[in-house]
Amino acid sequence: MRVEALLGSTPSRAPGRVALDDGKRTITYGELAQVVRHEAEFLNATGGLRFALLADNGCGWAISDLALHHLHLLNVPLPEYFTAAQQQHVIDDAGIDILVTDRPAYVREHWPRFERAGLSPASGLHVFRYRAARARHHIPAGVTKITYTSGSTAQPKGVCLGEATLDCVSRSLAGALGPVGVQRHLCLMPLSTLLENVAGIHAALRAGASCIVPPVSECGISYVKLDPRKLLATLNETGPESILVVPELLRLLVRAAQDGVALPSSLRFIACGGATVSRALLEDATAAGLPVYEGYGLSECGSVVCLNTPAAARRGSVGRALPHVRVRIDARGQICVSGAVMSGYLGDAAERAQAEVETGDLGEIDSDGYVYVRGRLRSAFITSLGRNVSPEWVERELSHERAIRHAVADGESRPAVAALVSPARVDTSVEDIERAVARANTRLPSYAQVRHWVRMPEEPSPANGLLTANGRLRRDSVLARFGCLLQAAS
Repeated sequence: MRVEALLGSTPSRAPGRVALDDGKRTITYGELAQVVRHEAEFLNATGGLRFALLADNGCGWAISDLALHHLHLLNVPLPEYFTAAQQQHVIDDAGIDILVTDRPAYVREHWPRFERAGLSPASGLHVFRYRAARARHHIPAGVTKITYTSGSTAQPKGVCLGEATLDCVSRSLAGALGPVGVQRHLCLMPLSTLLENVAGIHAALRAGASCIVPPVSECGISYVKLDPRKLLATLNETGPESILVVPELLRLLVRAAQDGVALPSSLRFIACGGATVSRALLEDATAAGLPVYEGYGLSECGSVVCLNTPAAARRGSVGRALPHVRVRIDARGQICVSGAVMSGYLGDAAERAQAEVETGDLGEIDSDGYVYVRGRLRSAFITSLGRNVSPEWVERELSHERAIRHAVADGESRPAVAALVSPARVDTSVEDIERAVARANTRLPSYAQVRHWVRMPEEPSPANGLLTANGRLRRDSVLARFGCLLQAAS
């Protein structure tokens, strides 16, 4: 898609209006198309066909991403939060021949087979070219982006997305949020995250909003540890009208509001997704005056599938399906999505067009079309008393409690549910956790209540392999490492 189609002419995209701002550089809508074209000319001249983009949030990242979209060339965002080994896997798996980066020293250290090929005057990013030919996986026709999802295994998996799919999602989002009238969107999540890339840049630009893209480190966002002071300072300094958050970030904002910390009054739309959100947490957010709307999506569907909006919201649901997709529940209770979906996983032996994605999520759709996510199909367990329990349901209630940051529940072939618990603070006492578990149990039926719990020996993080990049617990990894503790406790 040509950049002019994304930045078409409407009053909200007046030439003097800011399109991108990273704190050091500001680009107006009147300048952006020309800047993107210059970047496209530079990247096209490299002769590369498969590009990887490794950079912190900023105008440079957005410009290069838009330029590759403009050229219909393959862009593989390379997350900075991946380990060097995971990044190496992505580079080899996708057969990358050009690296675009703000970290030249890092590239020289880890990938000496890439040689420096210049510095882009438009984006300010360095370009490196792979020195030799290599065997490469076939990429399905029309695919212009491969997003690597950390999922639940050590090696990231490449989700192949076509330009048409990505454009459908961004158009749909811009249309759904048009009535909200957002003028300033702050990108808190890394732009290498598909959700922020599609919703925070592509959809926001379609809607004529100003995209504020400061470096992630300045926002206090880290997949090892969050810095609440930096996050709150960024929010108050930039005055955004919309942000995207994962549940852990929402929890931080809610607790700040409950503690009397001033949050920007400019906020009009906080979209929360990436993992299941406790209904009680959403209620606390509303009580604190935060305009939070839960959504649902996955990389295999180009990101957002369902979204609550001010015009159509139902608590407990993830909203209605956006216009570009169709959602149904199959005979197993699984959510299935068709419409704009992936072109398959990179390297799949049997390549075929994807008509429908089986999400692996259990769910329901009510008579008004609102979708509810109940848990994971493969993680449901059966107690020795014959009751089927979705562990995510139990974990959601536990993690709503202020004393508990993370929880993993299991009860397979046991008479009662047990849980591994990670406290919210290092000084959280056993008594605090006991009371938190007891409160959570009041919101659960007797067969799903937690009868035994054990403190996790270490705090989950992406670095130790117990959290995904977006803050979701790797249940299988936690149980593999610490499950024996539950056996002893039971």
